Amino acid sequence: MRNPFNFHTLSALILLSSTAFAQEVPARDGMKLDPAAGLEIGKIYEAWLTPHQEGGEEEDTPAMVPKMFKSVGTPVPRAERPDRGHGTLAFTKDLSHAYARIKIDNVKVEDVSMFHIHCGRPGELGPIIVDFSNNVNLQEGLADGELSVEITNKDITAVLDHAHSMVGAVTMGCGINRGDVATKMVTVAGLATIAAEGELYFNLHTKNQQFFGDIRGQLWPVEK
Repeated sequence: MRNPFNFHTLSALILLSSTAFAQEVPARDGMKLDPAAGLEIGKIYEAWLTPHQEGGEEEDTPAMVPKMFKSVGTPVPRAERPDRGHGTLAFTKDLSHAYARIKIDNVKVEDVSMFHIHCGRPGELGPIIVDFSNNVNLQEGLADGELSVEITNKDITAVLDHAHSMVGAVTMGCGINRGDVATKMVTVAGLATIAAEGELYFNLHTKNQQFFGDIRGQLWPVEK
């Protein structure tokens, strides 16, 4: 008597089993797969910028600091500056884009010299990972007191393209691992990783507060 489960029968059973399994997976995890949803906003971080978060007083700027990072005006002690800011940094779910929005109060826009996202722990001076002046003229962008910037991978690599000499190697671009200054982050996904570790901050510099900065804000996850 011939075995009824021949090769063709077995192949049909395997196909049916595989099809059934594939149909069961969405029901098990309850998720609808939608690649286009990757451009929706996912994680959001926010910061309140104040002079009190700066790492030190401008008068404590080390003498060896290059001239480009030194104040050209008369510094005002942190406790006497009413400057404030509030900002958010939102990432798309697919980590292809990030969007920064910052509103400032009591800051003279004409005095703004630099505005960056740095990587570093609270109170720690860290290297630049995003330079907003590569995206927009700061005076024009802040004319109404609020700056909005779209960030992509090219905005992170643009900072590295300006990292010339030993000074640039230390002050621009964040290492993938702490202490690793040779291998730098080059993606928005890397920016999101640093944000999740609590080591990302906004820093707005003015001509009177050039080295440490005028107002700084550590980025923390928005509570939903």
